[in-house]
Amino acid sequence: MRVKKYSAATMPEVMKQVRKELGDSAVILNSKEKRTKGILGLFRKKNIEVLAAVDPNPVNLRQTQKTNNNLTKNMLIQEQDQTATGTKQNNNVNEELVNEIKQLKEQLSSDSQPNYPTVIQETVKKLESQGVNRLLRDQLADYLLEEYYTNDKSKDIEHFKKVTQEFLKGKLEQATNFKPDLQTKNIYLFGPTGVGKTTTVAKLAAEAAIVQHKNVGLITLDTYRIAAVEQLKTYGKILNIPVEVAYNREDFEAAKQKFSEKDIIFIDSAGRNFRKTEYIDQVKELIHFEDHDELYGVLALTGKEQDLDEIYGQFTQLPINKVIFTKADETSQYGMIYNLWNKYRFSIAYITYGQDVPEDIQKASPEVLSEMIVGETQW
Repeated sequence: MRVKKYSAATMPEVMKQVRKELGDSAVILNSKEKRTKGILGLFRKKNIEVLAAVDPNPVNLRQTQKTNNNLTKNMLIQEQDQTATGTKQNNNVNEELVNEIKQLKEQLSSDSQPNYPTVIQETVKKLESQGVNRLLRDQLADYLLEEYYTNDKSKDIEHFKKVTQEFLKGKLEQATNFKPDLQTKNIYLFGPTGVGKTTTVAKLAAEAAIVQHKNVGLITLDTYRIAAVEQLKTYGKILNIPVEVAYNREDFEAAKQKFSEKDIIFIDSAGRNFRKTEYIDQVKELIHFEDHDELYGVLALTGKEQDLDEIYGQFTQLPINKVIFTKADETSQYGMIYNLWNKYRFSIAYITYGQDVPEDIQKASPEVLSEMIVGETQW
């Protein structure tokens, strides 16, 4: 067993050193906070000192979790024997440290985060069940480990859940930190078939007309589905908002001209399979976007992350930079929100969670998103 001491200003920095030199299979044996002497007792700096170890021959011995546990016991016995006989290479590993090793080893319960205390493993596993990517989970684990030792290992899982929420809020601050363009007149919604675009258009139009007292117009380009046209007309009648149907570019330009005196025009596009480039090309042929137009990509949280990734990848060919996530009430897994945002860095505008108009829509915020991802919010 190879044992080495590391030191840095923060736990994440220490963990980077450990992973770089010892690899992902390294075990944290002990961690403590130390302060430098400074000058005349002043300007003292905090350092985190970590004792880490790694098994130099893990491949053949760790074929299964059972074998891994047996190896852990054998390593512990060897370390205890070596301590007793005085042959251990690192003289700093005393009986108290051996007990610490035993305690940490007994806490190993999964292959995903094998080197962290149980309370951290359980917290990180929750994010894994939410579909959050491995990179963020590793960052969180290091962050929680520093919190764990700073609080003398005394906090329970509820505390770490709250810490995780704050961690995610900090990450997602940029995701909702945008200001609306006051010159925006045309607001477009694009998305695949069945994601709830028409209902979402009605919710946004209702908010603009009823809450913001705007003069609103509705245009639908979704002439492929007769039901979609009738649905939007029904919403328009209830909300007292005029609706125009555009079958081609000439119709669309005429509808915009008819609504030229409106404060805002919401445009419901046709739901198509946007994984195919040909439909993006059709949009470019149909619509000439203006500088202050606002384009939303609408993605359903019930979809597969890989499919949503491909769809938004196609959306990047259009001036889309805001996203509305729909159908939050039809799933309990929200990790893909962070994963997609972290890859494309779009603004997350709204979350929708039902069919009721104008209800069942929530402006996105770091608080709302972090609560969803840690499992605190079920719509």
